[in-house]
Amino acid sequence: MTVDDTGSGTGALPAPDGEPGRTAGPVTDPAPARVDTNGDMSGEGIAGPTGETTGRMDGQSRLDAQNRMDEESVDSGEDPLALRLETLILGAERRYTPFQAARSAGVSMELASRFWRAMGFADIGQAKALTEADVLALRRLAGLVEAGLLSEAMAVQVARSTGQTTARLAEWQIDSFLEGLTEPPEPGMTRTEVTYPLIELLLPELEEFIVYVWRRQLAAATGRVVQAGDDEEMVDRRLAVGFADLVGFTRLTRRMEEEELGELVEAFETTAADLVAAHGGRLIKTLGDEVLYAADDAGIAAEIALRLIETMANDETMPELRVGIAFGTVTTRMGDVFGTTVNLASRLTSIAPRDAVLVDGAFAEELVRTGDAPASEAEAAEAAAAAEKEGEEPPVYRFALQPMWQRPVRGLGVVEPWLLARRNGDQP
Repeated sequence: MTVDDTGSGTGALPAPDGEPGRTAGPVTDPAPARVDTNGDMSGEGIAGPTGETTGRMDGQSRLDAQNRMDEESVDSGEDPLALRLETLILGAERRYTPFQAARSAGVSMELASRFWRAMGFADIGQAKALTEADVLALRRLAGLVEAGLLSEAMAVQVARSTGQTTARLAEWQIDSFLEGLTEPPEPGMTRTEVTYPLIELLLPELEEFIVYVWRRQLAAATGRVVQAGDDEEMVDRRLAVGFADLVGFTRLTRRMEEEELGELVEAFETTAADLVAAHGGRLIKTLGDEVLYAADDAGIAAEIALRLIETMANDETMPELRVGIAFGTVTTRMGDVFGTTVNLASRLTSIAPRDAVLVDGAFAEELVRTGDAPASEAEAAEAAAAAEKEGEEPPVYRFALQPMWQRPVRGLGVVEPWLLARRNGDQP
């Protein structure tokens, strides 16, 4: 188990003057102490991102550190390159058992285990596999609790949400990015000869970019929260929630090769993510053949749904799509959304016709309230006639709503869905 805390080792930290966007280098004491299994302390420096200890490390010291890692890999049965890469990425050598790390951080072993498990790391017994970065991560979380900024339960939630998000990001980067780049560029070169220097070059750039995107997302999320009408709306908010589902995906999995299926899913997720973001929605999660998104405005959610249908219909490689949208109170937790509104959107998706969008009554009412759709075609005709009589421009509606037959929906009773379309079938 290793804990990669973004604020330690090679992690990003606020600069001493508090300037956003600046990062500090490896977080180490001038001569950090080393705790051995007996609790003795020594003044040996820790290794930095390139294998250097605090201060300058000459070529011989670097070679000695590498030899130590090679010896450790032989003793533990681990791959020497994997151990070197771990040290490079974490910015420090292994030196603590979990108990020693917890003691050094000043937290109980029980709390340390809760934090580590929440971050998604397996129990490792008392193997010496942790670094100064792990100690600092524990110290920071515990410090937030001690200062009263977070409750213990909230600190565990922070660890869990961060761990889940970054685990997926790391897996994606390795599977889809680094794996392709580490293919030997020339005959005769091994992947081993390419991987280490490549990651050494990429690591600081990727780290800076991740911190930048995180700050941007944090600013956007904070802005949405502070604009809420009251404190209750900060957690339980009225949102439009939409599911988009590929039709017949299960049958496709039986006919397509794994690589083809992976490419199709990636193309679908990429297209959906781009459209949702471009039109002001938020992609909540992807589930292979299904995406879940949310929007503060019903008109935005409707536009996204119809754009998805239109875009997929114009791609011959894509299956047909169906979308279900509901509007109402939604509970948000750890970046996800929950509640009856979400369940209703999911049920509407399952009964929607192919290449069509079904919405619930509350969503239809919201479109009418905001003037994005008429309550009925008869009302739209009356409004147009009245405007013409007065010499005024008739109202312009973006969407049309057609009531469908009421039907029972499992777990939600009887609902009356509405078929959503563009007004008069006009394309954007």
